[in-house]
Amino acid sequence: MGVNHLPSNAELNNVDLIDLISERHSLVRKIIENAWNDNSEINISSSEWYILVRIYKKKPTISDVTKNVEISRQAIHKFIKNLAAKGLVEVQNVENNKKEKCIQLTALGESCYEKYEVLKADLENDIAKNIGEEQVKVLKDILRLDWKI
Repeated sequence: MGVNHLPSNAELNNVDLIDLISERHSLVRKIIENAWNDNSEINISSSEWYILVRIYKKKPTISDVTKNVEISRQAIHKFIKNLAAKGLVEVQNVENNKKEKCIQLTALGESCYEKYEVLKADLENDIAKNIGEEQVKVLKDILRLDWKI
């Protein structure tokens, strides 16, 4: 699905857990973003996907989205404006609240999101082919654990 841009095994031998997780996260996000953007007329950044994932099949307020992502409030507003300009989301007033706005995916946004999920599943299958299905299961189980941190 993409070219592996991760540092070599020798370079990773002395990398701690936090940086290993970060390296893998960056790599898979870049692979998915490139796979989408190479095959779609609508370019969507990793940060925009991060927001779309959190609003799929929901109608959260912009404040709710801001609280649940590690992106500044100003950046969230910019990304939402970009997503709206691309026709992927709609921003609406919240009933009985003049200050708050809610956001939801348009039909195009939902369609894009569902295609994105297929790309992620394909990448997960590629990873499973390379490291083994059992290793992927173990990795997912470990990542789902409460690390008490």
